[in-house]
Amino acid sequence: MSAYAIGNLRPPTRLPEDTFTYIERVQDTLDPFGGRFLVHGAQQREVPEGSWPEALVIIAFPSYADAQAWYHSPAYQELLPLRTRHIDGDVLLIDGVPEDYDPAATARALRAAQAAT
Repeated sequence: MSAYAIGNLRPPTRLPEDTFTYIERVQDTLDPFGGRFLVHGAQQREVPEGSWPEALVIIAFPSYADAQAWYHSPAYQELLPLRTRHIDGDVLLIDGVPEDYDPAATARALRAAQAAT
């Protein structure tokens, strides 16, 4: 099952040189773990609900184990301070849903669990 690294980042108005170096080198840390960018700080086209001033990053991995191995890898940990010294944000690693995911089945399970309490 796929997994994702999701970053909700708050970059400064002007990026320091370190962040350009981070961006240039990050893909090399992803490659051994099958990581690929799905979203990389793209300008929001529309925010139909709420507000979203941050920059979103989504990286896909073949599995949660791959996402964890990438984040904790020596290569990424060495590169990471080039971003974290200058860009505040939140990052999470999360499982995706299986190919046969059925949201209606999830609703039924949630309804049953709630009714049992």
